[in-house]
Amino acid sequence: MIKRITDRPDLELIGLHCYTPEKIGRDAGEIAGLEPIGVTATGTVEEIIAARPDVMTFHGVFPDEALYEQVLEAGIDIVTTADWITGHHRDQNHPHPSGRKVSEVLQSACERGGSTFYGTGMNPGLCQILGVTHSCDVADIENVTVIESVDVSCHHSAATWIEVGYGKPVEDPSLPASLEKFTRVFADSVYLMADCFGLELDEVTFDYELGACTRDVDLGWYQLPKGSLGGNYIKYQGIVDGQPRIESHLEWQMTPHTDPKWDVKGCYITHITGDPSIYSKHMIFPKAGVDLSDPAAFASIGMTVTGLPALNAIRSVVAAPPGILTSADLPLRGFAGRFKQ
Repeated sequence: MIKRITDRPDLELIGLHCYTPEKIGRDAGEIAGLEPIGVTATGTVEEIIAARPDVMTFHGVFPDEALYEQVLEAGIDIVTTADWITGHHRDQNHPHPSGRKVSEVLQSACERGGSTFYGTGMNPGLCQILGVTHSCDVADIENVTVIESVDVSCHHSAATWIEVGYGKPVEDPSLPASLEKFTRVFADSVYLMADCFGLELDEVTFDYELGACTRDVDLGWYQLPKGSLGGNYIKYQGIVDGQPRIESHLEWQMTPHTDPKWDVKGCYITHITGDPSIYSKHMIFPKAGVDLSDPAAFASIGMTVTGLPALNAIRSVVAAPPGILTSADLPLRGFAGRFKQ
């Protein structure tokens, strides 16, 4: 995202907050593998506030809610890709140390600072928007299902996948809880769609299938022993009167050598049953000339499509009144890309 911001004429990077001590004091461009850009990395909230940005974009894997609160009450807007779509997931599964709901803490900080907070969700920053927009010409909707069907081995974050449970024996009794804990934000995508459809859900359920590796798999950066988790199919289902109405599915594989094995398509799929019914694939390709045999180049595509929904929403977030926004509150331009100038 440092590269994407520096390429944008409508955005200016004026600061970089780092948690790693070795990065503090270095040029942001150098840290990102670019030429120096004249922005020095800092490491305290006070330095963020002193830089007086209009917006802080936060792209950590998990939220830093203590930092959010201080930044928001200083009058600085936040857009983030870290584990937030509606706030329901954070409120229910990650209690704030104060005992209050996280959403209440952030809303109060927004009111004190006159600032705005918006989260796209990390991986599911896109799928729920596709579910909503594809419904625009459907009457009498019966079911909306969005599926993220991807090979996740391009995301070289061993610490992440250890927590999720990849590499654990599929019979490990802790595995389902690990999978749910680190994918539960996808339930938020169901709540977001329900809000847009004006549908009140009775509950959002979690279901899963596990794919066991049929042989030892060495990815170079990660090892998957035979019999360990190498793929999964997860369903978050919004239930009304006992029937699934809105669903968010995760069809993931770390390796194709699993049993059962799923036909991973490398795209987002939207399937709406109604009058008429809709089936759509949202496929993402690299720009011309990108060498996909380079793991870093391949991974950067995933990082780009995760981060750009947040960057593209900045204009709308700055224009919005104080408080917490969801994607249901943004105008269409909040999801629009930018032409190269």
